[in-house]
Amino acid sequence: MSKTLRLILGDQLNSNHSWFQTVDDSVTYVLMEIRSETDYATHHIQKITAFFAAMRNFANELKSKKHQVIYLHLNDADNLQTFDKNIQYLIDKHQFTNFEYQLPDEFRLDELLKNFCKTLSIPTKTFDSEHFMSSRNELGAFFEGKKTFLMESFYHKMRKKHNVLMQGDKPLTGKWNYDGDNRKKLPKNHKPTSPLVFDNDVSKIVSEINKTDIKTIGTIDATNFVWPINRSQSLELLDFFVRECLSLFGSYQDAMTPNEWSLYHSRISFSMNIKMISPQEVIEKAIEEWKNRPDEIEYNQLEGFVRQIIGWREYMRGIYWYKMPEFATMNYFDNQEKLPDWFWTGKTKMNCLKDAISQSLKFAYAHHIQRLMITGNFALLAGVHPDEVDAWYLGIYIDAIEWVEITNTRGMSQFADGGIVGTKPYVSSASYIDKMSHYCGSCFYKKAVKTGDKACPLNSLYWNFYDKNEDKLGKNPRIGMMYNVWRKMQPEAKAELLQQADYYLKNINDL
Repeated sequence: MSKTLRLILGDQLNSNHSWFQTVDDSVTYVLMEIRSETDYATHHIQKITAFFAAMRNFANELKSKKHQVIYLHLNDADNLQTFDKNIQYLIDKHQFTNFEYQLPDEFRLDELLKNFCKTLSIPTKTFDSEHFMSSRNELGAFFEGKKTFLMESFYHKMRKKHNVLMQGDKPLTGKWNYDGDNRKKLPKNHKPTSPLVFDNDVSKIVSEINKTDIKTIGTIDATNFVWPINRSQSLELLDFFVRECLSLFGSYQDAMTPNEWSLYHSRISFSMNIKMISPQEVIEKAIEEWKNRPDEIEYNQLEGFVRQIIGWREYMRGIYWYKMPEFATMNYFDNQEKLPDWFWTGKTKMNCLKDAISQSLKFAYAHHIQRLMITGNFALLAGVHPDEVDAWYLGIYIDAIEWVEITNTRGMSQFADGGIVGTKPYVSSASYIDKMSHYCGSCFYKKAVKTGDKACPLNSLYWNFYDKNEDKLGKNPRIGMMYNVWRKMQPEAKAELLQQADYYLKNINDL
């Protein structure tokens, strides 16, 4: 009799997948909590907990629908702690005649399962995860033979392909992109909408993790866990976003302010990245809300959100599969430094970094501009090795799975790919931070001071970065203006800035 074992990875919790539409007693599904996944990076305690909680809920949902399910808990005596060993053990124990799995989104797991299947003596089969709006290799084919890989071009293709906000083959309103309207600072006395949070009790899972020697970072409130851990909570968070936040999402998507960790962001990336909800239903929900409330939700708010989902997210995944595994080793500037110690504690006198890091440790979350222009900006200005930056981002954020983390970090944030993802490095001095945030006014350092006592470190590090990398960046047309400014500076002013930067880099753990 035919017996099939199907593997479900922790980021494949898609209850709408075709696998689950019919109940077949000859098929058994397996989900595993294993050390090879908890230990390949030092993860935030909330990240591991959220994965396990969502996996357990998903397994119970499948069981309630009469599917056959094997669930390996972290501390089960017969858990061999790796995918290949556990699968082989289950095949031998239950005499399965077929093994099937959905294609992983991580190169690491794709290689592992591909190689493992070569060792099996039973037939194996792979399936699509039925989640993304583009295929693995679609971006590579789209840009074949091209020297640049502009996200905007791929975004247009995706809009056309799925007929999203289109009028025939032209964009609705005649304009593709409203990014220019979406760069507003939060008004001083503006109080953002309070975020929707959940009060999940995950204390049993946290207790199980604490019984091991798994190394984690960050903190957790195990009886009031704020993140969604099933599909219904994920849909609730999506509903809340389109109802309460979408009308101001675009305007303030780049804004930053102390003690406001959520602002008008959707915070559905974790739910999407483990496939509890799909990008298709997310954009459909947002568009539906906009159509129902055209007087309250301006088009630029909607387009900015749609671009994040159908543009950046699909684009980053496409780049990942087009450029891996080489992408993971790229280091265009040959940066070699370590992250400052305070990246793990938040204990720095720089307000912007203190707030972004402390928030990340507390919630396993920071929005995209905090990641790009605060923590990422500083790491690049400080010459930190991309491996160090990758490991930090991959570990600390609840939504960080390598396909989306590494392209954003090593590509967009650190420019370690030399310009595949971004056309210029995203670096800034204090002026940009002050323009987009409320951090600078109460900071120990002075935003307008470039050298000397209490000079904001970002100011001298910014010019030091451009000076150090002029051979690689001097001809980049998008930053030519900065080099014109640098070249016109008096030699003594330049020397002062470089000396200040050198002092800060040598004393980086004391900043």
